[in-house]
Amino acid sequence: METNTLPATMINMMEDITCRLADRPKLAKMFQNCFKNTIQTTVKRLEDQSTFIITGDIPAMWLRDSAAQVKPYLALADRDETISTIIEGVIKRQIDYVNIDPYANAFNKEADGAGHQNDLTDMSDWIWERKYEIDSLCYPIQLSYLFWKRTGITRHFDAEFFKAVKKIIGVWKVEQHHEEQSPYRFQRKNCPPSDTLTRDGLGEPVCYTGMTWSGFRPSDDACMYGYLIPSNMFAVVVLNYMEEILTSFYKTSNLISSVTELKKQIQSGINEYGIVKHPKYGKMYAYETDGFGHYNLMDDANVPSLLALPYLGFCSIEDEIYQNTRAFILSEDNPYYFEGKAAKGIGSPHTPDQYVWHIALAIQGLTTNSSEEKEELLRLFETTDADTGYMHEGFHVDDPTQFTRKWFSWANAMFCEFIMSVVESASKK
Repeated sequence: METNTLPATMINMMEDITCRLADRPKLAKMFQNCFKNTIQTTVKRLEDQSTFIITGDIPAMWLRDSAAQVKPYLALADRDETISTIIEGVIKRQIDYVNIDPYANAFNKEADGAGHQNDLTDMSDWIWERKYEIDSLCYPIQLSYLFWKRTGITRHFDAEFFKAVKKIIGVWKVEQHHEEQSPYRFQRKNCPPSDTLTRDGLGEPVCYTGMTWSGFRPSDDACMYGYLIPSNMFAVVVLNYMEEILTSFYKTSNLISSVTELKKQIQSGINEYGIVKHPKYGKMYAYETDGFGHYNLMDDANVPSLLALPYLGFCSIEDEIYQNTRAFILSEDNPYYFEGKAAKGIGSPHTPDQYVWHIALAIQGLTTNSSEEKEELLRLFETTDADTGYMHEGFHVDDPTQFTRKWFSWANAMFCEFIMSVVESASKK
């Protein structure tokens, strides 16, 4: 899609933000590039009226990424039918994929057998990759809910959506008892340890906590311990959305009560097993636990993350435990916080050592009330794009010209969300 065929609302928003960033022309140009990137390079409308979205440099649709890629466009969905239709089509395709296999994280446009078909798991020709991640089931519900709230459109809450909700609840309840009940196994041969699960594909041992198990993180890296705290927190938020949707459109009391009970169990598990007393930071959230007393204290650039909790709607920015956790995350005590000559921020074991992620910088900006911190992050975005005009996955803290993924739509979208929030905040002053 060329610039002159972009929806008028997108052009107007790009022009408006360019005016508001008149004193920062490079930042304005970067916003223009990134804002139109998803719709111009990754979106394909299909004959069934659904929307298929590739991540960028990988020709598959991730449930997580595709929701995040179109999230900045929600701001226009209530007044632009083209945008609204694209997002509604994304939801349709996501729900169809969940109904094909709720344990898969990435899918093909057609049942063509592309992707990791040699993995030892229950693959099908529709699936690109079958790494089970809690957040893969959270994002489609989040997008469906936010789309409804923004536009008032409800036709996506159909029989297929209801079927997907039941599948999601079923999986999350089974995975509360992963050791005893889970049918899921995953192994990949001849790969780094982060790309496969131990114990013949079952993963490291866990015991019941009330939380629900995840094989992999939103980075697609294997969990060290199976209870991934930020993903369980995202599940609590999404279960709240489910309650409201089911109450409003389905009125199925048995399923509603099941959702309510599951939400209470997961929240109770977070409260009991997800909080640690750190000698330096006080009460803070762990990243992962197994229920046996083992904890992984870190944070990862991929969302859901501990840093992103207010952004996801789990808690307020001012929440004391969140602030303690944030202080840890944005320090060298977090093994994936890096600081160098050109930048400082959160990276990931998914990328090389000393690489900071643009996604994490955007989340940092979206979860602070400090104007000074936001200003510093704006400067970092201006100076770490390697003069490409786009965001990347990770870049070296001493040399931003060393980066991973030249074409990564999720990072572009997160940058846009941050810029839009900064401009909106400035307009209210």
